[in-house]
Amino acid sequence: MMRLGVIGGTAMTSLATDEIEVSRSDNIVAQTDYGPVPILCVKSGSSELFFIERHHGSGTTPPHQINHRANIQALSGAGVDAILAVCSVGAIPVDFPPGSVGYATQYIDFTGVDMSFFKDDVKFTSMTEPFDSEMNKKLHHVLSKIQPGLDLARTYWLAHGPHFETKAEINAIEKLGGEVVGMTMPRECKLAAELEIPYAAILVSSNWAAGREPGDSSKALDHSEVSATAETKLGPVIECIKAFTQ
Repeated sequence: MMRLGVIGGTAMTSLATDEIEVSRSDNIVAQTDYGPVPILCVKSGSSELFFIERHHGSGTTPPHQINHRANIQALSGAGVDAILAVCSVGAIPVDFPPGSVGYATQYIDFTGVDMSFFKDDVKFTSMTEPFDSEMNKKLHHVLSKIQPGLDLARTYWLAHGPHFETKAEINAIEKLGGEVVGMTMPRECKLAAELEIPYAAILVSSNWAAGREPGDSSKALDHSEVSATAETKLGPVIECIKAFTQ
């Protein structure tokens, strides 16, 4: 039996439970050292899925204030075998346009924000290969059938948020190896690694990064528009979640 933690947005949770055959559904609140975390626990076949809305609370918690430690500790306490994250990202390269869905193979975090469960005791965690290779193989198998020919494996650049990037920042990010940009995921990945929980991240290209809109390099980014676009591109995500329950 697979016990899979899934972290994403509100639309992802509702769509997943609508599209996945569920035999049992329970809303629980996990108590952690960092605060309470609402979890939707569902039984699908012989597997259990534990859904956490990344921005829980008011539902609009800004990215730089997300309680990542509480979220990951809650999934650890639930005894999950692995964590699958669903992330909306801004696309930098022309071959990963909005609507594309891939997965992360590396991340770059130059924000300087510490993210660890260990404050007094020193623990050094290797992040050479931050994402679970077996989980990524499964994601590749599913997504390559849906999007043949698309380069799925991408490097995620962590921006601090809540501000979107400038055109100059995106140009610099590209030169340093970033292919998609977001404000959250690597912090989850680090915490999961500390607890030795396999972790993988699905990347939903929801918009062009700043300055990369074809024909309009000065187009402003709008959070509501970005979120709405991401919510319409969840079909491949659902297929990925299903693959982990079979």
